[in-house]
Amino acid sequence: MMKRIFLFFAICALLMACSDNDSFTSSPSARLTFSVDTVKMDTIFSTVGSSTYTFWVYNHSSDGIRISSVRLKHGNQTGFRVNVDGSYLDNSLGSIVNDLEVRKGDSIRVFVELTAPEENLDMARQVQDDLVFRLESGVEQNVVLRGYAWDAVMLRNKVITKDTVIQSVKPIVIYGVMVVAEGVKLTINKSQLYFHDGAGIDVFGNLITDSVLMRGDRLDHMFDYLPYDRVSGQWRGLHFYSSSTGNYMVDTEIRNAMNAVICDSARLGNDNQRLYMERSVVHNCKGIGLQLLNAYVGLKDCQITNTEGDCIVAYGGAVLLEGCTVAQFYPFKAERGVAIRFFNSYENNPYPLETFSCKNSILTGYADDELMGTQNAEEAAFNYDFENCLLRTPEVDDSVHFKNIIWEKPTDEIQGKKHFMLIDEENLKYDFHLDSLSTAKGLGCYR
Repeated sequence: MMKRIFLFFAICALLMACSDNDSFTSSPSARLTFSVDTVKMDTIFSTVGSSTYTFWVYNHSSDGIRISSVRLKHGNQTGFRVNVDGSYLDNSLGSIVNDLEVRKGDSIRVFVELTAPEENLDMARQVQDDLVFRLESGVEQNVVLRGYAWDAVMLRNKVITKDTVIQSVKPIVIYGVMVVAEGVKLTINKSQLYFHDGAGIDVFGNLITDSVLMRGDRLDHMFDYLPYDRVSGQWRGLHFYSSSTGNYMVDTEIRNAMNAVICDSARLGNDNQRLYMERSVVHNCKGIGLQLLNAYVGLKDCQITNTEGDCIVAYGGAVLLEGCTVAQFYPFKAERGVAIRFFNSYENNPYPLETFSCKNSILTGYADDELMGTQNAEEAAFNYDFENCLLRTPEVDDSVHFKNIIWEKPTDEIQGKKHFMLIDEENLKYDFHLDSLSTAKGLGCYR
């Protein structure tokens, strides 16, 4: 036993001796090798920290190399933060670290983040610095750090308590829940709203939008090929409560939310339209696209596509679709919802379906049946009609509810995703304009 212990310590001593005797060179010909020559970072909002980016520093020479210093060329002026092999370049102490070693055949790892200062500019700007490695030989080697920063208006748990108009050239970043109080009108024009994780808008009053983008606030990439903007579930979505009426959204795009739009139950009446959407898009939701409870809602020339739940689900109410494209090609889960589903009840309570009317529209998707209607309450109204539409659902002999229908079958030469310009499941790119071979010409929102 004692012999084994002695042998163990002898080997350790030999290894330590070899390590201590590693040679280091100060020859100018000895250079470091970097895994990248430029660290290319995604666009960020000013004052908001970026993701962490990394690269490797290799020593492929036959001797060790001592690094006298690693520094940011512009010090603490650009907002980059760097950690080299566990040593932080403290921006308050000159943004420099000294006396590092890279033994022969070894490597060290560098971590880079960016929090860019505001510069009161409307457009995104390039932020660049050099990370300078000064070797013991006096040789200097650089890695370029490059990103883009965008000044933004930051709104945190904003409560709208009086009639307000928002119009901004700069992006608006929403943290928490923006609340539109009852009896108050919020108008948003020509603006881009970026919602942080869990953020959304609760509308108790009235919301009017024109030429507005609503999406998550992640501007970076999940993978090299996949920006976060193509990933669903980035923010909570919009919720219209029962006190909210007269909401109007035109040329508005809502994407990568959880549930994009929820309309709570309210009194029905011809003078009480809850929501009207025109030339608007709801796309790529981790929940439901539009959930409508006993709501009077109109959609004209709208695209509602790719949701884990149903693209549109109506529990009673009055729903009017004209010239819409409703397509269910949600890529992240096989057990996805359908394009359209409607009921005349909700949670075992009757919700009369006064009308569900769909005209000049396209309903399609991956499944063989993308249209579901269920009458659960015999005593409640259950009225629906589809006219001049392409429907991916088994054909029925029913001229009362279905008129001038193109019944799409899974065996059709042109069916499902073949109707559209681009359905790229691998890179999650979609263009729902009609392909030249589509049999749905003249239908949908891009007719």
